[in-house]
Amino acid sequence: MSPNRTGSRYVWMIASIAALGGLLFGYDWVVIGGAKPFYEAFFGLTTPAQQGWAMSCALIGCFVGALISGVLSEALGRKRSLQIAAAVFLISACGTAMAWSSTAFVLWRITGGLAIGLASSLSPMYIAEVSPASMRGKLVCLNELTIVLGLLAAQTMNWLIARPVAADTTPAEIVASWNGQAGWRWMFGVTAIPAAVFLLGMIVVPESPRWLALRGRTAEATTILTRIGGASNAAFVMVEIGSTSRNNGLVHEWSDLIKPRLRRVLLLGISLAVLQQWCGINVIFNYAQDVFAAAGYSLSSMLFNIVVTGITMVIFTFIAIATVDGKGRRVLMLGGCAGLTTIYTLLGYLYRIHSHGIQMLVLVVAAIACYAMTLAPITWVILSEIFPGYVRGGAMALATMSLWAACFVLTYTFPLLNRDLGTANTFWIYAIVCAVGFFLVLWWLPETKGKTLEQIEASWR
Repeated sequence: MSPNRTGSRYVWMIASIAALGGLLFGYDWVVIGGAKPFYEAFFGLTTPAQQGWAMSCALIGCFVGALISGVLSEALGRKRSLQIAAAVFLISACGTAMAWSSTAFVLWRITGGLAIGLASSLSPMYIAEVSPASMRGKLVCLNELTIVLGLLAAQTMNWLIARPVAADTTPAEIVASWNGQAGWRWMFGVTAIPAAVFLLGMIVVPESPRWLALRGRTAEATTILTRIGGASNAAFVMVEIGSTSRNNGLVHEWSDLIKPRLRRVLLLGISLAVLQQWCGINVIFNYAQDVFAAAGYSLSSMLFNIVVTGITMVIFTFIAIATVDGKGRRVLMLGGCAGLTTIYTLLGYLYRIHSHGIQMLVLVVAAIACYAMTLAPITWVILSEIFPGYVRGGAMALATMSLWAACFVLTYTFPLLNRDLGTANTFWIYAIVCAVGFFLVLWWLPETKGKTLEQIEASWR
């Protein structure tokens, strides 16, 4: 059942506010790459261990944030938990921008990672719980759109600030420059503005009606659902929530997540979260210099190409928004796995024969386009909707933790694989992962488009 025009505008508004967590997630995750030469020179980080720790320490916060998101969202509600995430984004942005020692910088980066971990789990889950079934896919994809917009903003900032630095510039010259003293601080500090908007916006959005209903606050839940989709839609959803609640006995224990009837859906969610990372696309962003250098591009060209890839992500995420509720989740996921398998196979071959030139960039951009309209947004849609309501917070936390753990493994192993096996074999490994993912989706993932969250929950029984 579709909402009326007023309800549609309202749900788009509250979903857009919740998706600001994705904007901050995307920006904060990527901006450190451009700030790297400046803060390293400022703090005197000269050893690989020091540089690697400063670059990757936020992952600890991401993992912890994902871990506690389940506890917070079940105990305090989705809205208050997102407010906490917004506040942590705001504080960490200011702290990182004003850090005057490497220790303080690392601590604030970990704090920022905590906010990323919270938002990456909470934003898509909240949006799914407030969205009508007919438009849930595109509204959750909105969160991915804000992630890639944040990513593009960070890439553009990195390009504009890093571009004036010549290859032979010494650390002392960098420290003496405006970029070395203040430029990199603005790169982090500017996120305080959208973080403040996010925090203020979360004041006016409602609590998740499904969270309220499962805690007996039916009048509040009905009021919110009525505003979103009208009285008849609210009555329909409340009956379904009541039915699933009776079937589950309103039990909510962490041990429920490993019971036989939930084990399959939990393993599916974790597998899809890992697939989204191990498909290998993030190495193009995290190690773009290595990938483009192997294709014969200079540093300045590489920085411009990063901006090109960011624009590609934005354009093709719009395609995902336009198709997810029509084509369905399975078709897009299958297409993404098949497309990446093909592209990585070709990339590996071209690296093997030492091919250079525009064809390498075309394939890299094609891989990003394929990922942007399939695995990147659709994985979050699926994760936000497949788990039963009474354990959704905890299950989403476990899936998001698995995603961040997979991200760490991918980021850590790529340079090792690239060194020991070569770029061609490395891409062929990612092609095999995507092929395995194709059959995982084909055999295991049910279609969920057009179904309410309660109907999806009932199907697992």
